Amino acid sequence: MVDKKVSIIGLGLIGGSLARALKERVGITEITAVNRSNGSLNAALKDKTILRGFNDLNQFVFDSDIIFICTPVRRALEYIEILKKRVKPGCIITDVGSTKSEIISYINQMNDPPLFIGGHPMAGSENTGYESGFAHLFENAFYILTPSKTSTDEAMDLMTQIVQKIGAIPVKIDAEEHDKATGCISHVPHIIAAALVNLVKTMDSPEEKMKTLAAGGFRDITRIASSSPEMWENIVLSNKQQIRGILDIYVELLNKFKASIEIDDSQAVLEFFGAAKEYRDTFSNNKKGLISPQHDILIDIVDEPGKLGEIATLLGKNSINIKNMNVSNNRDFENGCLKVTLPDLDSVTAAYDVLIKNGYKASTF
Repeated sequence: MVDKKVSIIGLGLIGGSLARALKERVGITEITAVNRSNGSLNAALKDKTILRGFNDLNQFVFDSDIIFICTPVRRALEYIEILKKRVKPGCIITDVGSTKSEIISYINQMNDPPLFIGGHPMAGSENTGYESGFAHLFENAFYILTPSKTSTDEAMDLMTQIVQKIGAIPVKIDAEEHDKATGCISHVPHIIAAALVNLVKTMDSPEEKMKTLAAGGFRDITRIASSSPEMWENIVLSNKQQIRGILDIYVELLNKFKASIEIDDSQAVLEFFGAAKEYRDTFSNNKKGLISPQHDILIDIVDEPGKLGEIATLLGKNSINIKNMNVSNNRDFENGCLKVTLPDLDSVTAAYDVLIKNGYKASTF
């Protein structure tokens, strides 16, 4: 596997992280990158993640054993058209797109399609670009592999091994089932988060009192509304068939709940929240999903000079990296006023142990 020649088209967060993971964890050194801008290419060449970088496809790419297309779906289709007759026999072309039906259907309808396996690493970050990437981005993340009519058992086995070596969990699933699942757990939630923010914007007073009070839980549940509008326009239109049906069901649930509160049906209201809590409490905390988790810890501290520095120093001395710190003015349903955001779940566990040991009240909710 270490002798494989790999090309990565699109050196952003996912492409850059893949390049790092393939080199550091799989041992692949011959990595060619293609990117429209030179900034990411120069950075990747400087830190020796890639062997060579170009702005356009060329013979180094065509001679690859595996090509990862790390671009939006519509652009990936354009690259496939160029690659299909120019790659060497047996070359695996794969993508990292959030939707699979469109690209798999495109491949399956081609007269002479290349060997293609759909891919979707369910990992990401609130940051974008090559500089934001890191080799362990895919640790414990589900990595979807979606076969096309040209996928071979040998190619699927190779991709499965690579996914495992970069620390991810391979899951083989067909395109339609994938898009239905991602529509429910990622695409529609992003739509809902954006709608909630737009709702507050629409209903707020000229003094923006709602905006002032929109802290704590509201900011957390709408965090994903800050994602790239251009990216989500592409994702939603690529999966519009599934999203329409899911939105119909969601609206039906809301209308049913609205009818329950109109007639003061307390039992129905209780069951609505109870069923959600029961199902939500079964979710795993140690696996990455489509929406990047927020690794937070809440600390109950007194508002006194030096307290923030005290916490930062304590965690720093224990080699715990802090991504962000903020004081919550709205403490509804929160067990502390200082929220510290950490890079991963291990850091949360370590920080909690250190804080409790030193007499602080903390919770990981």
